[in-house]
Amino acid sequence: MRTKPALILDDVKKIAAAAEAEAVAHKWAVSIAIVDDGGHLLWLQRLDGAPATSAMIGPAKAHTAALGQRETKVYEDVINNGRYSFLSAPGINGMLEGGVPIMVGGECVGAVGVSGVKSNEDAQIARAGIAALGL
Repeated sequence: MRTKPALILDDVKKIAAAAEAEAVAHKWAVSIAIVDDGGHLLWLQRLDGAPATSAMIGPAKAHTAALGQRETKVYEDVINNGRYSFLSAPGINGMLEGGVPIMVGGECVGAVGVSGVKSNEDAQIARAGIAALGL
């Protein structure tokens, strides 16, 4: 049996604080979701002024990034390049840029999904949160 790293609550709080700081620094009203490696929600934070739908899109992006172990922009690009049948992939809903997996030693331990501003800005916030872990 092998062992692998896992997120703990302290990690989640560090990610959330750094992601929030990045969003606030740019005056971006977003929702920030953090999930474990199975895509299960560990944290959801909707900043003041964030669209209501962002509280659903952010977790979907995080879920997709965790299960796929890759940034959700990959899926968005596949679809935008004409592979529309990918929209029927079971259990995957957040195929928009802004979901970023948290990789530790080649293992996915979770993901961050952000929604509320431009997709590349959502991804920027997610990456800033993950950077707080100092991986």
